[in-house]
Amino acid sequence: MAHAHDHHEPTGLALVAAAEAALVKAGEQWTPMRASVFDALRGFAKPASAYDIADAVSTAQGRRVAANSVYRILDLFVAANLARRVESRNAYVANSHPECLHDCIFLVCDRCGQTVHLDDDRLTSGVRDAAAATGFSPERPVIEVRGTCEDCG
Repeated sequence: MAHAHDHHEPTGLALVAAAEAALVKAGEQWTPMRASVFDALRGFAKPASAYDIADAVSTAQGRRVAANSVYRILDLFVAANLARRVESRNAYVANSHPECLHDCIFLVCDRCGQTVHLDDDRLTSGVRDAAAATGFSPERPVIEVRGTCEDCG
């Protein structure tokens, strides 16, 4: 079993609505620019950098959007659970279930860059417990497993 529970993962406009609701619940506004950044982010099949997202938003809006602006929005999205940061790639993915808070496990293919997000509460609870046993207080564990995906293997 890949994770300890099941949850609904909205797609398309339902995902946008779930993201908007989560951001508003976090006390933030869902602005047109934030909507554009989220729309661009969810359009990528692989983790996207702030520069990739800025380019996509710039193309969609017909005007230049600075990567610094996108970074600030992505930081907000990560804090509000709308996006996840793939640390080893300095890239982001849209969270397919923003209403549900989990620690992150990513399987990252070193050949093609494909990244799969897993929820395994048993594994991440073990990481949290091991950290706590040393007196460390983990805030948001992110586990990345680098290797080769099935398609590239």
